[in-house]
Amino acid sequence: MQVKVKIINAFVDGEQGGNPAGVVLDADALSSVQKQYIAANVGLSETAFVSRSSQADFKLDFFTPNRQIAHCGHATIATFSYLEQLGRIPQPETSKETIDGNRRISMRNGEPYMEQTKPSYRDVTDMASEILSSLGLERADALPAAPFQVVNTGNNMLIVPLKNKAVLARIQPDFEAIGRISETLDLIGYYVFSQETMRPGRDATVRMFAPRYGINEESATGMGAGTLACYLHDTMGISKSHFQIEQGWFMNPPMPSILIVELFFDNKNNIAYLLAGGKGKVMSEKIIEVPA
Repeated sequence: MQVKVKIINAFVDGEQGGNPAGVVLDADALSSVQKQYIAANVGLSETAFVSRSSQADFKLDFFTPNRQIAHCGHATIATFSYLEQLGRIPQPETSKETIDGNRRISMRNGEPYMEQTKPSYRDVTDMASEILSSLGLERADALPAAPFQVVNTGNNMLIVPLKNKAVLARIQPDFEAIGRISETLDLIGYYVFSQETMRPGRDATVRMFAPRYGINEESATGMGAGTLACYLHDTMGISKSHFQIEQGWFMNPPMPSILIVELFFDNKNNIAYLLAGGKGKVMSEKIIEVPA
């Protein structure tokens, strides 16, 4: 059986960079084993499989090269960008069903923004030295007085605050150690940031490492950007609702990405939910031969 996979870069910065995801439409007949086989052979950090849903407008299943995950930001943006280009999204408000429940998707000028849940926080600053060591860094490289936290807006991300982008650039990741710590803390991965950015007017530049899920480094992480925006607002006291997160600048080759996050608040000024989004661009197509 031949399966067509569109390769779509999500969160492109202008017309460049972004994070490639595989997208398979009309995947209703594919089994989980077949989806995992396809994702492994596509070889990207995530592949999204789109099926019919009785609960939402679309059902999305996300697979890394080695396992299924509940949510994936850049694969969601890639998928809904492509569906929009095909004329399959008739209304600006749409939705996705996932294995972890339904999420709202808002289309804004042809660009999708995905809902994430209100944040939860777990302080792991007592592990800061071990975490920094897994990145080839020392305690002096961290942003002073900023806590290390596991933040969840749908997935667990470890937020690691560094003092500047020069430190971010010289990270030497020990993927075995990062994987071990990620297993201990039940993480998708590390979201390592500096408030010193590559382009003016932005809020942070980031590197993301997720070897536990077969992703050494990723150029744009929608779920991670959501957790970081919440951390910047709630933990670091940055009183704004609109954040621009850069990622991918330190990839080899560089894959500049821009992720936009909007925070929404309840009547007590607590974050009630958030939307993270950006631009998707179709790049290429693969045909995967799948065993029956």
